[in-house]
Amino acid sequence: MKRFIKCILCGLLLALSWPTYGFPFLLFVAFVPLLLLEHEITLKKEKHTYLKIFLFSYISFLIWNYGATQWLHYAKNPDGSNSWVAFLIPLFANSLLMSITFLLFHFVKKVAGTLYGMFFFPVIWIGFEKFHLSWEMSWPWLNLGNAFANFPQAIQWYEFTGTFGGTLWVLIVNLIIFYYIRAYQVTHQKVYLWKPLFYSILLIGIPLAISFLIYQSYKGKSEDRAEVVLVQPDLDPYEEKYELNGEVILNDILNLADKQITTNTRFVIAPETAFPGRGSILINEFKDDPYINRIKIWLNKHPQINFISGVSLAEYYNQQQTTSSRYVEKYNQWIDFYNSAIQINQEPEIQHYNKSKLVVGVELFPYANYLKPILGNYMLNFGGSMESLGTQDQPEIFINHGLKIAPIICYESIYGEYVSEFVKNGANAIFVMTNDSWWGDSEGHRQLLSYARLRAIETRRDIARSANSGISAFINQRGDIVKDLAYLKKGSLKGDVNFNSELTFYVKYGDLISRISYLIAGILLAYTVAKLFLEKINLKRRGKIK
Repeated sequence: MKRFIKCILCGLLLALSWPTYGFPFLLFVAFVPLLLLEHEITLKKEKHTYLKIFLFSYISFLIWNYGATQWLHYAKNPDGSNSWVAFLIPLFANSLLMSITFLLFHFVKKVAGTLYGMFFFPVIWIGFEKFHLSWEMSWPWLNLGNAFANFPQAIQWYEFTGTFGGTLWVLIVNLIIFYYIRAYQVTHQKVYLWKPLFYSILLIGIPLAISFLIYQSYKGKSEDRAEVVLVQPDLDPYEEKYELNGEVILNDILNLADKQITTNTRFVIAPETAFPGRGSILINEFKDDPYINRIKIWLNKHPQINFISGVSLAEYYNQQQTTSSRYVEKYNQWIDFYNSAIQINQEPEIQHYNKSKLVVGVELFPYANYLKPILGNYMLNFGGSMESLGTQDQPEIFINHGLKIAPIICYESIYGEYVSEFVKNGANAIFVMTNDSWWGDSEGHRQLLSYARLRAIETRRDIARSANSGISAFINQRGDIVKDLAYLKKGSLKGDVNFNSELTFYVKYGDLISRISYLIAGILLAYTVAKLFLEKINLKRRGKIK
């Protein structure tokens, strides 16, 4: 029973740490019960230790994943019922990956020793988080460094480390507390009771103090400033957004923008896939498209404005040119569909960028060559696009009169290093277009907004965020939400955006901590496997094993 209490306590502490309802500083003790449980099982040399540790850790991580992401089930099936599949697949799969990671830690600790295991735990966990940012089934929502998103005063040094600095911070403190609790259990010396408290205060307090000093002294950097209007049309994604007439949708967006526009307004931002509603705009026929021409006519009244919006695009070819394109027999052509951002102004060229970090099961069928024959289209029934979309190879910035914009679309805003690539390419500000209304008034859209605050700190860029149903917001370079428009409130929001060209350490070097972690984890794992192999050879020579 005590073991179940420990693994349940670990899961509850992790879940209660998560934004936006949670208190992230619980993370500093969250792994301690599970670490103590693992050590107890290892010391007793029980049978089936790997299975036991896997099952106990799986319970912990199920509780964490459930508590932090249960809002996923609010996605709707075609019949209007909640899509529990959209929640249960990532719930069980992500918990499984976390448990496998913890089991690798146990393997190294058991074979190579406790000291090696304690070094291995943070680097293998960081390696897991980085892997989760990189593969086709990417789901980095619960990367530990994300938990501090609503406490920007505490993590200003993310401009150097990114969120992996937060992950490392959390894991080191947990290991220190675990180490001294074990020392007390062995020696019963009271000195080991106050030592973890002392070192924890130092390890938590020093980074906090540094961050608060940076926060107080950082005033924001600006080579230019622009007035920006965010549009929040508040269209129900199941009944309105993709069902209404495109002209009605676009006219509504332009009318909402008109309510806030002044002669100083330089940008209007509309949300992800803001138009055309049903169907897509053909890239091949931009010049003749009625929606684009309607915006061009509207811009004649506001010649100083750049209109940036999310949009559904399509591109056709006479022969297959991309792996994501599909053949349409009716037209005898190959077609790619994109979730895109578009910039329209007085210039003849229309810039567009295709979203390239796609939502698994909604916009992307992962490893389609292997899984599609087995699962068919079932995985795509998560709410949203029913097709695997096209992407592009490199991030692309929007340029106008010396101002350079990073057009980030929805889910992309949780990828720190990917967003930093836009900034490295010259972006002075970040514009986020999102439609996170699929999950209703839940933690989903609030968590995604909070993660955008991390990107502001990492890159020291102002962020203007236009959301279909909310929360649209302006975020400054310290990660503070300066202005916002409440969820389910139709309207527009006006604010100023600073344009900064300085590059942070994180922008220059990216996820350096994860790359170092990969190296250390590989060395420790190789050492452990070699040690186990040599021990078996020695035992065999002595005749103790056949």
